[in-house]
Amino acid sequence: MSPLIQSLLSKRGFIDAQKIEEFLNPDYELHTHSPELLEGIERATARMLSAIAEGERIAVYADFDCDGIPGAAVLSDLLRKIGYENFEVYLPHRDREGYGFHEEAIQELASRGVSLIVTVDVGTTALQAIRRAKELGVDVIVTDHHEITGALPEAVAVLNPKLGEYPFRDLCGAAVAFKFAQALITEGKRQGIERFVAVPVGWEKWLLDMVAIATIADMVPLVGENRVLVHFGLKVLRRSPRQGILALCNRLRLRRAELTEDDVAFSIAPRINAASRMDEPDLALALLTTTDPHEAEKLAAHLESLNSRRKGVVAGVVRQARKSASSRYAPDAHVVVLGNPEWKPAILGLAANSIMAERGGVVCLWGRDAKGRLKGSCRSDGSVSIVDLFANAHDAFEEYGGHAYSGGFSVSHENVHTLGETLVRAAAEMEKVGSDKDKGTHDALTSLSEISPVLFREVSQLAPFGVGNPKPVFQVCDVLVTDIRRFGRDSAHVELQLECRRTGLRARAFDFFRAPEGFTHMPAPGAEMKVLATIERDSYRGGLALRLVDILKPA
Repeated sequence: MSPLIQSLLSKRGFIDAQKIEEFLNPDYELHTHSPELLEGIERATARMLSAIAEGERIAVYADFDCDGIPGAAVLSDLLRKIGYENFEVYLPHRDREGYGFHEEAIQELASRGVSLIVTVDVGTTALQAIRRAKELGVDVIVTDHHEITGALPEAVAVLNPKLGEYPFRDLCGAAVAFKFAQALITEGKRQGIERFVAVPVGWEKWLLDMVAIATIADMVPLVGENRVLVHFGLKVLRRSPRQGILALCNRLRLRRAELTEDDVAFSIAPRINAASRMDEPDLALALLTTTDPHEAEKLAAHLESLNSRRKGVVAGVVRQARKSASSRYAPDAHVVVLGNPEWKPAILGLAANSIMAERGGVVCLWGRDAKGRLKGSCRSDGSVSIVDLFANAHDAFEEYGGHAYSGGFSVSHENVHTLGETLVRAAAEMEKVGSDKDKGTHDALTSLSEISPVLFREVSQLAPFGVGNPKPVFQVCDVLVTDIRRFGRDSAHVELQLECRRTGLRARAFDFFRAPEGFTHMPAPGAEMKVLATIERDSYRGGLALRLVDILKPA
C-alpha cells in the first residue's frame, strides 16, 4: 500500500489493518447483514408468502424517485421470477399527489381487489393512511428507511433499519426492499415452496444493480454495508441483462463494462428522476423492468426526451430566480428565498442547487403544484443544516423534511409572504458551523506531472465514492492558466487549460456543477494559480482530467 493510500485511509478513519482490508476488499458474504436481523421480518415474510399461496392481489406502492422506483423493480422482478402475476406497481404522481402513502391511492387499490400493499421508501410515518387501509381490509407491509419520528403505524410489519438492532442503519429504501426479497427467497426455499425452490441459488444478487443505483442516487453514506452493496451492485450493473440499462447506456454513450458511481449519479439517476419530474414516473419503471430490446430503445429515447425538456424547464427557472435574487438580495446574502406560483415544485430542487452553487449559503425556491398547494425545495452548501433550519422555523411550515444539504417543505398562502424573513432569522439564531467544503481544504499535494494513470488507479482503490467517502481532493500548485473557456447553457461553467511552470506539462480542468463566480479566485490567462481538484477519467477526450473544486491564488 502506497503512502498516499495509507494517508487517505487514515483521514477516513481507517487505521486498523482489518478495517482497511474490509474497506479495500469487501466480501459480500462477510460484510453484508442477514435480513433476519430486521425487526418484523418474520411477520412480513409470513404475510407475503400467505398472500402468494392464496393468490391474493398484491400492490407494490413505491415512491416516485430514484430510490423508490429501483426498489419497486426489485420486488417486481422477484414476483415475476417466481411466476406470480397477480400484482401491480403503484407510483404516486409527483405533482398531483406528492410524496407519501396516500389514502386516495389506497382506496383506488382496494377497489381493484388489492388485499396486501408492500411499500417501498414510504410509510414509516403514515399512521392515518395505514389505519384507513386496515378499515378497507387491506394489510400493509412497510419497507422504508426514513427517520422514526413517533409512534409506528398499525402495519403487518415496518421494515426499517433504524428500528431494533439491525447493525447498519443507513440503508436506502431499495436496499430494504432487497432485504425483504432475500428473506422471501430464503424462507420460501426453507418451506419447500415450489415457486421459490425453482429460483437458482444466488439469483437475487442480480437485483443488486437496482440497489446500487438507488443507494448512489439517494445519497446515503457510502460506508459500511452500503459500500459493499454498491461495490457489488456496480459489478452487476456492468453485466446487467436489463435491456433498459443497455439501451440507456448506448444512448448516452456510456461504456457499460466500465460504469462507475459517477455514471450512475450524473447520467442514469437524473434520467430516472426526470420521468416523475415530467409527470411520467411509470416510464422509468418500465425501462428498468422491460425484457424487450425494442421497447427498451423506445423507452430510453422517450426518457432522454423528457430529460432534455426537464433541463430546459430548470434552466428557465434558474434564469428567473437568478434575476430575482440579484434584485432582491445582496451578493453575500446567506439565505435566499424566492418563489413563483408558475414554478413547478418537481424541478425546484435542481434549480435551487444551481443557484446555491453560484451563491453559496442556503437557497429555497417555492412554487405551486397541481392542487394549488405551495411547495418548495432548499439546498445548502453545508454551512447551515437544512433540517436544523426547518426545525428552528417549524411554525412557518405546514410540512417539512430533509437532510443537512437538502430538504423540502409545504407552506401556507399566508406564511409564504414572510418565509424569507423567517428563515433569515432562524439561520441567524443558529450556531454557524463550518462547511465540509471550506476553502483551501485538500487531502494531498500533487503536481501536474504526477497526475497519471498510476495515480488514478491508486485513488480508485477507495471507490465507490459518495457521501461519507468523498473523492480525494488534490491541491495542484505551480500552474499557469493558458486558456479559459466557458461552456454549457448560458455559459455557466468553466474549462481551464493548465500548464506546469516547471515541466511545461499540460492538463485540462473543468467543472460542470459550479458557475465561475462560485470559485474563490477566477484568474485571467497567463496567471499563476493553484487548484483544488479531483482526478477524473476524461470520457469526452480520453485520458485524465481535473474536476475543479476551487481555484486559489498562489501563496
